[in-house]
Amino acid sequence: MNSRIGRSFATRLILPFLFCLLGVALVGCKSIGSYAPAPSTSAASADYSYVIGPGDTINITVWRNPELSMSVPVRPDGKISTPLVQDLVAMGKDPKTLSRDIEQELSKYIRDPVVTVIVTNIVGSSSEQVRVVGEATRPQTLPYKHKMTLLDVMIAVGGLTEFADGNAATILRTAEANKQYSVRLKDLVKRGDISANVEMRPGDVLVIPQSWF
Repeated sequence: MNSRIGRSFATRLILPFLFCLLGVALVGCKSIGSYAPAPSTSAASADYSYVIGPGDTINITVWRNPELSMSVPVRPDGKISTPLVQDLVAMGKDPKTLSRDIEQELSKYIRDPVVTVIVTNIVGSSSEQVRVVGEATRPQTLPYKHKMTLLDVMIAVGGLTEFADGNAATILRTAEANKQYSVRLKDLVKRGDISANVEMRPGDVLVIPQSWF
């Protein structure tokens, strides 16, 4: 009698725990399956132009005016200053647009200025970065580069930890109203399956969960 009571009591304790584990597994599978695979290429990357942000360093070259050519940082308020151009907004502009704006300011002092702007040290705003969180060896924020791929990102962060559930990873795409896509990091990094490589977009957040087992 006592042994039957003991077995019954143990069953009441163990079964809820097993159902809980099963529920977690099912929720995990449902979560993974609910996201479409990330597109391998991005049409938006074809006409991509970098948008200048605070902390960037820009090199300004004024043709035939070396005394006006210099490297300047973009201040936290998003502006730049040179000897003849004071407090000009650079944040949110691509280099070509900023070149034209500087030309307009310099035209008050010199005839027909020709300006070239090159971003030499990229920090960028969050919309121009790729962030990696979770079970990467070195989770970090990376400046987005034209045609950057998932493999480029994984090389930069040192791959996956031993606890990562790589094939359950997702990309949160802020450029598409935070839409999420599934990616197969384990297949890409551990098995060398290049078909799992996809293009990244500026503002992407790569989320790498921990494996339950």
